Amino acid sequence: MGRGDLSDAEWERLRPFLPVSNRRCGRWRDHRQVIDGILYRVRTGVQWRDLPERFGPWKTVYERHRLWSADGTWERLLRQIQAEADAAGEIDWGVSVDSSIVRAHQHAAGARTDPPPVPPSKGDAAAEHQDETPWQSLVARLVEVVQEARAWAARAAVSPPSST
Repeated sequence: MGRGDLSDAEWERLRPFLPVSNRRCGRWRDHRQVIDGILYRVRTGVQWRDLPERFGPWKTVYERHRLWSADGTWERLLRQIQAEADAAGEIDWGVSVDSSIVRAHQHAAGARTDPPPVPPSKGDAAAEHQDETPWQSLVARLVEVVQEARAWAARAAVSPPSST
């Protein structure tokens, strides 16, 4: 299992919600391997053709992601996983408001009086996510995939159709 792959606990929570092969097109490649490839691609931004071989043929990973993005499977998976996590009491639905940041002109910013904060070390970032439950981690991963699928749909909606 590589860094960033689904853990066994995440996989066990996700597996019941995955679509099954309709057997018309043959057997599907292992869902876990393909989903790990999709998560890797979303996390790193690598080109599809540059996916490591451990995820199987890049075209298989790409086609499954494209198909599931087009038919709403990612959206459905996210809703179902969120519902299960909510039922287990793992989601805090409190509102978190973030503001937009507008950079002030250099003369309006004023002089710094305190030294700049020290950035946390790399080890601190890993410790920050150790408290996450498998539900929270899985929901966060699916949110990233759904956001990418929505971005694909938005780009497709504004791009002119290609003629052959």
